[in-house]
Amino acid sequence: MNNLDSEQGLEVPSLSAEIPASREGVSSEFDVDLFVIGGGSGGIRAARVAASHGARVMLAEESRLGGTCVIRGCVPKKLFVHASRFGDALDEAADFGWKISLPRFDWPSLVAAKDREIARLEGLYAQGQSKSGVEVVHSRATLEDAHMVRLADGRSVRAGIILIATGAKPELLPFEGMELGITSDEAFDLKEFPRRVVVGGAGYIAMEFAGLFEALGSDVTVVCRGSNVLRGFDEDVRQAITASYTNRGIKVLLGDSIKRMAPGKAGGDGEKPATIDVVTEQGARLNADQVLMAFGRAPNTIGLGLDRAGVKTDEKGAIIVGASSRTSVPNIFAVGDVSNQFKLTPVAIREGHAFADSVFGGKPWRVDYANVPTAVFTTPEIGTVGLTELEARSQYAVVDVYKARVRPLAAGVTGDCEIALLKLVVDGESDRILGVHLFAEDASEMIQVLSIALESGATRADFMSTMPVHPTFSEELLAMNTPTVRYDRR
Repeated sequence: MNNLDSEQGLEVPSLSAEIPASREGVSSEFDVDLFVIGGGSGGIRAARVAASHGARVMLAEESRLGGTCVIRGCVPKKLFVHASRFGDALDEAADFGWKISLPRFDWPSLVAAKDREIARLEGLYAQGQSKSGVEVVHSRATLEDAHMVRLADGRSVRAGIILIATGAKPELLPFEGMELGITSDEAFDLKEFPRRVVVGGAGYIAMEFAGLFEALGSDVTVVCRGSNVLRGFDEDVRQAITASYTNRGIKVLLGDSIKRMAPGKAGGDGEKPATIDVVTEQGARLNADQVLMAFGRAPNTIGLGLDRAGVKTDEKGAIIVGASSRTSVPNIFAVGDVSNQFKLTPVAIREGHAFADSVFGGKPWRVDYANVPTAVFTTPEIGTVGLTELEARSQYAVVDVYKARVRPLAAGVTGDCEIALLKLVVDGESDRILGVHLFAEDASEMIQVLSIALESGATRADFMSTMPVHPTFSEELLAMNTPTVRYDRR
């Protein structure tokens, strides 16, 4: 995390003196108590909660309410993932006795359904802000100084407190022909379904899109510059997803990266000419209808006027914040991806809530970043919380690792060869569970519940004393009696 040294280990400072008295009907030098720049998950939560505490709040969003997660991230992605899983389900249904006529997937229908749901959610966000008393302006907002915000229409607003919640945007790596590719922002609105897709990158976004496009019928190649996909995840999980994707027919080029792209020539298979020709650093030549550039996301801070206000950023442009989300300017705060800490929607929401309660509600509290669960919506899914095996081994003298690879019950009928993975990382001295890592159907749902156990300090003995539900996949967590391996540095 990027924390200001002056706030390390300190209580959240009282800001009551900085909150305009107009909340109680007294005139103020400020037009609003709080100005929020950015209408994504963190900004919306902060604005609503601050308004509930009596603050006069204005929120500016230059695009659509809901931000990355709702408009072009988590929500549409999960809808597309759901759509991608019906193919396997239909195939398996026949194995279980269902007589199904030949199904046909229609991409425009999926895009239209997604658009309807996103519009509905956006409307709910707008209603929520209005009912809370937040004034929403659909305009770009930039900082003029520590208290002055200028809107794109020329208006200026003086605010007692400013919250920056502008999120992140796709990060692009410079190479010849990069303008021919798309990012995840555009992937949800393609007019035609791409039959051949090259994915550059191997993080959350890359792996999720690679999986859903393949399941919907695309020929997919992933170009990963690292030694394996999903850097930062547990090694067993990384190996499991790479093997799974390879078995599904996804080509994974490791230790490689895109060198250049050019307008496509006729493909060699007699089908429609490829839109894009791709050459990698290792010499691979690929044809694609679309190239998805999923190299990560960068803090969205360019052109915000941070320098005019004195807000400090790091070398990547991320706003540097302390533990209470305060920037280098006392009355300016930042939450969510713009601070480049945990790029997860629930974290942004919690940071926004903590900020509003602490600054405007007289109830100071801070976000606990320990044991943050996360999921990758591949098929099967990845769910993880706590320390990886390598992290635990670097921090604890004795580490016990429990692993189970399980063939799902339905595979006995369908013949599916997919193997699920469960892994527990345990402190060998205290028996406390340090990490849980899953590669399995519904891993996202399981890891949410398991994170409660981790946060509560559960031990492996606690797991073993729990009665299992049979027949389930999750019961295997309670059946691992002997460590697969023990690491002892004593």
